[in-house]
Amino acid sequence: MKSPYKLLSIFLIFLPQFLMADVTLNAVFSDHMVVQRETEIPVWGWADANEKVSVVASWGAQAEVITQADGTWRVMLKTPKAGGPFKITVSGKNTIVINDVLSGEVWLCTGQSNMDFAMAKFVRDARDPKHQPLVEYIRKEIETVNDDWIRHIEVPQTTSIFEKKPNFNGNWVSANSEGIEKITATGYFFAKELRKHLNVPIGLVECSWGGSRIEPWISEDVYLADENMKAYFEANRKEVNETIEKMDAKGYKDTIYERKLATWTKKGKKGRKPRPATHPRKERQIPATLYNGMLYSIIPYKIKGAIWYQGESNAVYRANKYEESLTTMINSWRADWNQGDFSFYWVQLAACNRANDEADKGWATVNDKLRRTLKLPNTGMAVLYDIGEPKDIHPHNKMDAGKRLALWALAKDYHKKVKAVSGPLYKSFEIKNNKIEVAFTHTGTGLMVGHKHLLDEAVLVDEPLKWFEIVGEDGEWKPAEAKIVSEHKIEVWNVSITNPLHVRYAWSGNPEGANLYNKEGLPASVFSTED
Repeated sequence: MKSPYKLLSIFLIFLPQFLMADVTLNAVFSDHMVVQRETEIPVWGWADANEKVSVVASWGAQAEVITQADGTWRVMLKTPKAGGPFKITVSGKNTIVINDVLSGEVWLCTGQSNMDFAMAKFVRDARDPKHQPLVEYIRKEIETVNDDWIRHIEVPQTTSIFEKKPNFNGNWVSANSEGIEKITATGYFFAKELRKHLNVPIGLVECSWGGSRIEPWISEDVYLADENMKAYFEANRKEVNETIEKMDAKGYKDTIYERKLATWTKKGKKGRKPRPATHPRKERQIPATLYNGMLYSIIPYKIKGAIWYQGESNAVYRANKYEESLTTMINSWRADWNQGDFSFYWVQLAACNRANDEADKGWATVNDKLRRTLKLPNTGMAVLYDIGEPKDIHPHNKMDAGKRLALWALAKDYHKKVKAVSGPLYKSFEIKNNKIEVAFTHTGTGLMVGHKHLLDEAVLVDEPLKWFEIVGEDGEWKPAEAKIVSEHKIEVWNVSITNPLHVRYAWSGNPEGANLYNKEGLPASVFSTED
C-alpha cells in the first residue's frame, strides 16, 4: 500500500495540470464561420489568468495577448479581402484550429417569429390557397439551393433575469441541403440578394425569439440610465421579485444556481414529475432577459449591420412607446458594439387580420412608430403590408421582405445602383381650404396607384387611391378620397369635413388594397400626420 505522503506528492505534482484551463473561444469562433472582410475584428475567449494566447490566421494576420486576472482575453485581428477558405489557429496551453473560415459580409438578424422562423417553417400549406404558390417557391428553394457562401449561426433561445451570459452553444451551417432548413427565412432571402449583387460570402448571426417584445432586448444598464425607462424597469422587476417570493412561500424549488422563473418547479406527488411554476414564455417578456441570455453573448462580434423584424407582440403592449424603445435599443446596441452607427434596417409589419380593434390599431401604431424611428442615422425600413397574409401572422413571402431589406444595404452600404431603396415616405402636409396636401420623399420617378400579386412586380392600375382617412375638429376619423397631384404629392379630402386636421394611411392590421406606390414598384409606408 502506498503511503499517504507518496500519494500526496503525486497529487501535488499533477495538481497544476488539473488546474490548467484550456484556452476556449466564444462559440461564434468555430468551423465554417464568416468574418467581416477587410477590417479588424475582435476575437475573444477564456483561459488561465496571465496566460499568453496567440491567434494566427492563414491569410497572414496574427495577434497575441496576456489574459486578464479573470481569465478573459481578446485580440484584434486584421481580416483579408473576400474569399476563403482560411484557417485560424488559437494557441495557449492548448491549440484550437478553426477550419473553413470565409471572409465576407456579416449581418445580425434579430427580432421575433418572422425573423426567428427558419426556412423549414414555411413549407407547410398556406392557410389561404391563393398564397400556396409562395409555399411551392420555398419548397423548390430548399430542394435546389447549394450556396456554401451563405452561412448562418443561431444563438439558442435563452433567458436570464439577473446574469449576462457570455457564451452559447451553436454552430455554423451553410445554405445547402443539410443546412438550409435551419436558416432564418427572412435572413436567407436578404443574404441571397446580397450574394447576387456582391458575389462575396455572407454570414448571418441570428439572435431572435418568436413572441418576444422589444423590452427584453434592452439591457438593464440602459433602463437604469434613463429616468422614464427606469421607472418601468423597476416596476417590472418588482413584479418579478414578488413572484419569486410567492414561489418561495409555496415551496417551489429553484433547480439551478441562478434564479430563473422558467426553472422554478414544485415537488410533485410520488411517481410524478415536478411541474413548472410558470410557463417559460413569461420570462422572455421581462426587461433585459433576452439581452442577458442571448444578445450579450455575441457582442462585439464584428458585423456590417443588423436587420430587425419585430413589433407584432408590441401591438398590444406599449405600442405608443415603441418609437422610444426602438430608438433606445438601437442607440444602446451601437454603443455596446463600439463600431460606430452601424447600419440598422427593419420592416413595417405585414398585413394580418387582428383579433380585435385594440390589436388592429396597435398594429398600425407600431408601424407608424417604426417609420418615425427613421430619424436615426444609417437606418432604413422595408414596407410589407402588400405582401402579408390576412389569415397568417407569419406570411410566406419572405422573398420580397429579404429583397426590400437588401435594397437599403446594397445602396447605402455597398454603393450599388438600385432603382429605389424605399417606397414613398411621408414628409409633410399642408391644409388647403377643405383638403390636405401630403408630400412624400422616396417617390422615385413619381407616385402611382399600383397593385402587386404574389412575387410579381407591382404594376400601374387604373383605380382610385384607397385606405386614406381624414379627421376634422370632431376627432372622428372618416374614409377619404385621394388623388395624385404631382410626382411627390397627393391631395386628400372628405366632402363632409370642412376643416380637416390630419391624414393617415393604411391604418389597420390588414389594409388590404392599400395601393399608393412609387413607379419603381415599392409601397408607401403606413403613416399618420398626427404628433
